[in-house]
Amino acid sequence: RRTKVVGTFPDGQSALMLVCARLRHVAGTWWGAKLYMNMKHLDQMQSAEEADHIAG
Repeated sequence: RRTKVVGTFPDGQSALMLVCARLRHVAGTWWGAKLYMNMKHLDQMQSAEEADHIAG
């Protein structure tokens, strides 16, 4: 008797659904909210550059 062998992902749509589910999970946990850079310092630097440009 012949049986159809199914791999890990039977088609591309299945792989895409797994990736999307994983991304939704990451976005919903603290991993998605973790900050690696303090944006306040960047804003201050840009404000100082703009002030120098206007004054100078």
